[in-house]
Amino acid sequence: MKVIPLSLLCLLLSLSNSSSEESKEAKPTAAEIETPADEPPVAPEDLLDDEHAREELAINDFTAPSIAKVFDSLQALAPLPMADVERKMSERMPLDRADLAIEIGFLIADGFLVVQAGDMAKVEPIAKELSRYGKALGAGDRVSSHVASLLESAKNNQVDQLKKELTATQKDVEKELVALRDTDLAHLISLGGWLRALNVAATAVNKQYSQARGKELMREDIADYYTETIGTLHPRISERPNYVEMREILSGLRNEMVVEEKNPVTKEKVAEVLAKSKELITLAAKRVDQ
Repeated sequence: MKVIPLSLLCLLLSLSNSSSEESKEAKPTAAEIETPADEPPVAPEDLLDDEHAREELAINDFTAPSIAKVFDSLQALAPLPMADVERKMSERMPLDRADLAIEIGFLIADGFLVVQAGDMAKVEPIAKELSRYGKALGAGDRVSSHVASLLESAKNNQVDQLKKELTATQKDVEKELVALRDTDLAHLISLGGWLRALNVAATAVNKQYSQARGKELMREDIADYYTETIGTLHPRISERPNYVEMREILSGLRNEMVVEEKNPVTKEKVAEVLAKSKELITLAAKRVDQ
């Protein structure tokens, strides 16, 4: 029988233990193999409120495009064709919360539109509708606090103050929804405001076309953002037929909005965006009980 030298035996045992320890160290932990959560869509930077404003409203953890910023971006298209884009308000409020949210977005956008056009007489009916819709969504106290200021500012023709109150209305409703862990509805308010603004912008450019004005309309980054946002909504919303169709239209619209030297903004392209914006508004306004 061969005798293994003690020194060699110790060396073999040492290598065996080292290999075993490396194997243990190489084994991934549960945290390491856990699939990371999907990151939410990133909103275009120029449509977000500044950090200071968000800190005041305590909603830094939630970001969605500001309807005020969206309408600020339409300044280059002024004057806006009010007679062509006026929206008739429904006498009956929707029963579904998602429908309420997107129509609040419409209403806030309507507010910015009439203020930008200087049509102060139309502020009162919009303010009253915002109050009704806010109560139905569970944010009545927050909205009501702004209604009196909206009416007073309209009476005194204070345009800047009106814009501030409309901005605060969107953010206060968002704040309430975030507190209720219902951020989907907060995203829908923003979506409703942007769809309304897109339709207004497309109508303005189609009515008075130039390549420079057309470029203001072509924001594929915003179309991208809302395409992705709809996909992140709860299935009870995102799987509704109208939202499925909206997402498909937005995805195609994003491609049409890409502007390159070989793909300039034409009058025909603007007309196509206008047609798609009308489809999107119709689909967004389709209530769950219709």
